Amino acid sequence: MDVTFFLPTRKGSSRVVNKNTRPFAGFKGGLFELKLTQLSKSKRLSEIIVSTNDEICLDIADSFFREDKRIRIIERPDSLCSDTTNLSDLVEYVPTITTIDHVLWGHTTTPMVNEEKYDDAIHMYEKQLNKGYDSLISVCRFQNFLLNSSGKVVNNDTELEWPRTQDLQTLFEMNHAVFLTSRDNYIERKNRIGKNPFLYEMDKIRSIDVDWEDDFIIAEAIYEKII
Repeated sequence: MDVTFFLPTRKGSSRVVNKNTRPFAGFKGGLFELKLTQLSKSKRLSEIIVSTNDEICLDIADSFFREDKRIRIIERPDSLCSDTTNLSDLVEYVPTITTIDHVLWGHTTTPMVNEEKYDDAIHMYEKQLNKGYDSLISVCRFQNFLLNSSGKVVNNDTELEWPRTQDLQTLFEMNHAVFLTSRDNYIERKNRIGKNPFLYEMDKIRSIDVDWEDDFIIAEAIYEKII
């Protein structure tokens, strides 16, 4: 099975300044350099697309391309790199820049997800296609109290007002590490997952996603301590 990895980055992050390229845990090129280091060790990826308008990312990607010819560097149009860009527009853009049959969409902001995890997700995706699933999405188990604005617990399907957390309805949170489906689904459904996705569970540490400044600090501390 041929799989391309779509890695989108852009300059101008507002919530975490320079989050993709500021130094992270010894990587001078930050989360972006770390992610390319991980991807270049993958045994299952046929192609790695770097889609960005960030000059620093372009330079870092070029240095990796010298050693790994699977890397394709595609400068993304600025119209697809703004804060107001619709995700659906970026999704529709993906099949126009690759002919590979299957697409794994991932992010630099998941530093704990390495090449072994990506390769395992691809392996699991292959197996689940034979069972009727048409895509795979990475998730983290959530089993805690969710309250609405009135203070009412919305995920309690037991007869108790305050059950044990382990007795609450099991929910799953997307951790934004892996969206894996066919290129055909991108074209036909205009979506990065299919109608029947397999939930690929990861633990809380693997599921860390850098979206805010606090996330960056926590992720760096954990990466340095554990990895």
